Amino acid sequence: MSRRHEIKDRLVSDIVAGVFPFGARLTIDELATRYEVSHLPVREALRELSATGLLEVNVAGRVRVCHVDQDFVENLFATRGALEVMLVRSAAQLATPVSLRPVREHQARLEQCAAAGDSAGVLAANRDFHRAINALTRNVEAIALIDRQWILMSILWGRVGYGPERFDAVISDHRHLIHALATSDVEAAGVLMGAHVVKAKYELLARIARQAPAVTSVA
Repeated sequence: MSRRHEIKDRLVSDIVAGVFPFGARLTIDELATRYEVSHLPVREALRELSATGLLEVNVAGRVRVCHVDQDFVENLFATRGALEVMLVRSAAQLATPVSLRPVREHQARLEQCAAAGDSAGVLAANRDFHRAINALTRNVEAIALIDRQWILMSILWGRVGYGPERFDAVISDHRHLIHALATSDVEAAGVLMGAHVVKAKYELLARIARQAPAVTSVA
């Protein structure tokens, strides 16, 4: 792993853990000291993370962790919903029994993690499930946009928690999506994915509201 990727991963982990709250200002000197590296890999990591929307850079070059409020979440999910509905409709036209195997495998892993109460495993399997569907389309540009958003999604869910009560709903949604893909039902795939994303948005907003002081605090 390159030093840039190491610093990026450590910074993301610190943001998930709340070491750097949403809205907190970050400086290259502070991060270089914390991670015991030179300025260069820190600059590269900040540049890469700013492209995901996780970090905000103002005209003076000051860097902050993004502010999270209802509008931020609404915009994030509006973009994700539009892209994933488009991609799943294409995937429904292209899917074959062979190409759906990775999708089914990730779903099986997700269900195993849910049964074990492994929230982190569920989140990882959920990401891989969606990536496997998107990969069926070979739409590189759209997939790249969604992949960047997954960093934000994982941080938000990591901060507010992902209760086991949502596992059953996710599993049911995914099973219906697999059926729509397997039967080449384009319309059903699009409707199901749209509803799936909206339900996730409502759940996330509800959890943010319950934890508002911790989630939106500014250093």
